[in-house]
Amino acid sequence: MKINAIDIKPGNVLEQDGKLWLVLKRDLIQPGKGGAFAQVEMRDLKTGTKTNARYRTQETVERARLDEKEMQFLYFDGDMATFMDNETFEQITVNKELIGEPADFLQEGMICTIQLHEGVTLAVILPQTVVLEVVEAEPVVRGQTASSSYKPGKLSNGRRIMLPPHVGTGTRVVVNTVDGSYIERAKD
Repeated sequence: MKINAIDIKPGNVLEQDGKLWLVLKRDLIQPGKGGAFAQVEMRDLKTGTKTNARYRTQETVERARLDEKEMQFLYFDGDMATFMDNETFEQITVNKELIGEPADFLQEGMICTIQLHEGVTLAVILPQTVVLEVVEAEPVVRGQTASSSYKPGKLSNGRRIMLPPHVGTGTRVVVNTVDGSYIERAKD
């Protein structure tokens, strides 16, 4: 399926030069002179090598046809994550490396989207957000305004993120699973 380079998103799998590439990052760059282009960071799904590619925004690229299945995360066994299809109860095991940094946010029972190409697992996509508790947060410094600065904090999963000054220990927060950024306080 052909798509315009401007429509490329992280998580897409592109077919190029007979290889499958997982899009890790895409930046739209608009130089002062000349046309805009998309700078795309990709990883070869077979070898794991990374590359950067530039596409003019009107240029088309081939997006690979993938099968997507919703599966429930069960547990980690070392570096291997086990998922189960809730319809067939079939289980698959995926290396934590394939999931990447978002693996920190996997929670037991979480429903994830598994992307398959010809029966091979290519990517695991977590829900956009997850709710976690802040277990450690630095105290607010006097004179620090909410709009200007963030402070380091630690979540219940062990991940460190930057939090606004008004968020303290014990607060439940909504976190973006893609980049690990704070979104808002959780509504209880």
